[in-house]
Amino acid sequence: MVNVVSTPMTQSINIEVAYALPEKQIIRSVNVDSGTTIGAAIVLSGIMMDFPELDTVLEESKVGIFGKASTMTTVLQDGDRVEIYRPLIADPKEVRRKRAAEGKKMKKGG
Repeated sequence: MVNVVSTPMTQSINIEVAYALPEKQIIRSVNVDSGTTIGAAIVLSGIMMDFPELDTVLEESKVGIFGKASTMTTVLQDGDRVEIYRPLIADPKEVRRKRAAEGKKMKKGG
């Protein structure tokens, strides 16, 4: 379980926490204290109530802010969007190698 630690500052910031599965996606807006970390924001957002499996895998999950890899201890800024990433199903490099070996052209975006 991620430790919830926030500093006793009175200023608050608005952030978003996002997580997606193929069949369900959620972006939750949260008002947190200035100085809150990614790990604490995830817990405070309550997103684990919608995705109970996160409770057991959160420590190993990769996270980021607007697509840029970060750590659970990164302190958030006003307007940040925390993204919780799922493990890749297939290695993108291996998929490209396989397509190239088969002589298939790649489409833009896929």
